[in-house]
Amino acid sequence: MSYLLLKYLHILSATLMFGTGLGTAFYMFVTNRGKQVQSIATVSHWVVKADWWFTTPAVIFQPISGLWMAHLAGWPLHSHWLLVTFALYALAAICWLPVVWLQLRMRDMAHHALQHGEPLPARYWQYERLWTLLGIPAFVGLLVVYWMMVAKPA
Repeated sequence: MSYLLLKYLHILSATLMFGTGLGTAFYMFVTNRGKQVQSIATVSHWVVKADWWFTTPAVIFQPISGLWMAHLAGWPLHSHWLLVTFALYALAAICWLPVVWLQLRMRDMAHHALQHGEPLPARYWQYERLWTLLGIPAFVGLLVVYWMMVAKPA
């Protein structure tokens, strides 16, 4: 595979990962502010599916394509910008994995509450606060990773 095609796929998957993550986080966050069980059940259902269909493959492809590009371009893996990128990507992944678990639980709680005509349990809102807190360092880390990919500072 040529470097140019790999770079295209790397950028496309980064866009898909970040765009899907930002979009689903926005809709989940805004829908939670409305506190309507039916809306929360619907949005959390689709947020989980979007993360599974779009974000997960991109999360897996990103480090593979990034390392492959570094190899093709001859960039030393111990370059400062690559080490910072690896560390921030790992931080984002460490935050994202529990977010996925939280989303699954939140989706299930919302579905249960909707089916039984109940309000969302207090645990839903505890998970929602943790979900929001974990999202902040993940998104900030990925913004810096984008900058590192563009600038490649020494």
